[in-house]
Amino acid sequence: MSHPPDPRQAAFAGRRTDGSPVQRPLSPHLQAYDMLQMTSAMSIMHRASGIAWSLATVLLVWWLVALASGPGPFATVQWFMSSFIGLLVLFGMTVVAWFHTLAGIRHMAWDLGYGFSLPAMMRSGQAVLVGTAALTVLTWVIALVVWL
Repeated sequence: MSHPPDPRQAAFAGRRTDGSPVQRPLSPHLQAYDMLQMTSAMSIMHRASGIAWSLATVLLVWWLVALASGPGPFATVQWFMSSFIGLLVLFGMTVVAWFHTLAGIRHMAWDLGYGFSLPAMMRSGQAVLVGTAALTVLTWVIALVVWL
């Protein structure tokens, strides 16, 4: 009985422009990662938060278009944003914005060559999670104080 190949060893057999064969590595798929590791989970969540943040900008555009369109459309957007679902969406947007920002700073530190040891990666991952929670709560406390 043969064993399936290790997905981390996947390679693409290609050819150079001169026709000589070359083995190019493929990016490992999700089967090669342990999803419960801090580095894998944070990397995947950073990508997911970037997608969510991009989708959330649609709400900002909706709000700006309604603002430019007059009091009626603006009142509709304000009604939605102040509803329970709207507030839940805004809270989620706040979490996504802070997480993506802090994880991006973490990646910039890596780009500069800092924080590659396993203990440093664990600390920076935990710092991103704690910072996201703290800054989200702080943002909403300030928003509620100003709003109310």
